[in-house]
Amino acid sequence: MFILRELLTPLQDQFSATQQGQQRKVWFVYTLLAIITPFTSSMTSNLLRALNTLFGMNIKSQRYYTFMATSTLPWKALWQTLWGLIPSPATCGRIMVAVDDSINTKTGRRIFACDHFHDHASKGNQTSYPWSQCILAVGLLKKVKSRWVCIPLDFKFYIMQKLIDANLINCQIKGQTVPFETKMAQAAKMLQSIYHFFQRPVLIVCDSWFGNDGLWSLLERGQSGNFQLLSRLRSNITLYDLAPTIPKGQTAPVGAPRKYGKRMGSANDCAQQYRKHAKTYTVDLYGKKREVLAYSRTMMLKTLKCQIRIVWVYRKTRYVALFTTDLSLSIEQIIEYYGARWKIESGFKEIKQEIGSSKTQARTADSVINHLNFCMMATTLTWIYADRLQYAPDRKHKIRGRASFAFSDVRKILSEAALDPDFKRVCPFPLKAPVNSFVKMLLRMVA
Repeated sequence: MFILRELLTPLQDQFSATQQGQQRKVWFVYTLLAIITPFTSSMTSNLLRALNTLFGMNIKSQRYYTFMATSTLPWKALWQTLWGLIPSPATCGRIMVAVDDSINTKTGRRIFACDHFHDHASKGNQTSYPWSQCILAVGLLKKVKSRWVCIPLDFKFYIMQKLIDANLINCQIKGQTVPFETKMAQAAKMLQSIYHFFQRPVLIVCDSWFGNDGLWSLLERGQSGNFQLLSRLRSNITLYDLAPTIPKGQTAPVGAPRKYGKRMGSANDCAQQYRKHAKTYTVDLYGKKREVLAYSRTMMLKTLKCQIRIVWVYRKTRYVALFTTDLSLSIEQIIEYYGARWKIESGFKEIKQEIGSSKTQARTADSVINHLNFCMMATTLTWIYADRLQYAPDRKHKIRGRASFAFSDVRKILSEAALDPDFKRVCPFPLKAPVNSFVKMLLRMVA
């Protein structure tokens, strides 16, 4: 309960001192708690039902729907306030973030930012281009109670150029068509804001789609060490040795100095060549100490125009090539950090399925943006709450090979604190109190 007070009070301070602002700050924090409480999906109608049933509030539906569709919520200030509440956000002196995109399927035809986006994970009986929203997200990778998590920091809706050129209602905010931005430009803007807030070097962990010059050039090729990349290397990319050094006493050849050395071939060719030199390393990977066979070498990459450290990780008959522009990272760190990137995929599942953002069918731009902000912020608040707990929560549903706690375990603990009768002293509101026996019964049903 006291942890909740420390987290929610700074968020409430971002609202104005007017009568409407004081009312909205209470509705804001209780909406976050209604999303976190495992009562039902996070559709706006269900959130209103949860506020009235679980928390004993008495809000008229028209006023609450107006609140959820307002364009005046101070999201930028709220997010930066929440960033400042993250305990020890740096990992080895770096702010380590994951960047990726995901689609959120919808059914309504006039929903903001919807179009037919390609689904790489579609199954044989599913369409490859579902009607959906494309969400580009940035999350903080850090260890919470000895397990890696991805804490959402920011997001943007990606809208294709053809949709904007057609001037459809799906790409309009209050009658104005939104300007087009590539995914790389959107990611660069979010990463720049994260760096300016934390004032620490940012290590970007991403897949090969983002780990190229498209993003690297927009970040001004690292800005003298402010940004570093850690990604997967494409198997057909050409690698070069370091430029040869001129022995002392010899005269440099006429012309510009060489930037690249001997052509070494593709990443696949080098993987076959270096396999015999690979060594075994013990790495904290996917929640366990594992032994991996790997080989590392510093080489040049013409697409990034800089030195990179490449780590080939060998399995029985295959390999994975990872690279980073941060030459100070060890082999173990490179493998572990890239393995932690998978947590952003788990984070998308938490937001879309457990939190329930995929269930909502809000249509207007403001209501769509507000709802996803609420879902993202509720997830971030849950992980910050877990990080501030004195002990790691116990895992309720035991799974073989997984001893660490799950996202649902933290939600249950946070919900019990929010539904405690004494919690109204933290965020007071008038009128009736929730029926405790009914609440306990619901929590047992959804646990």
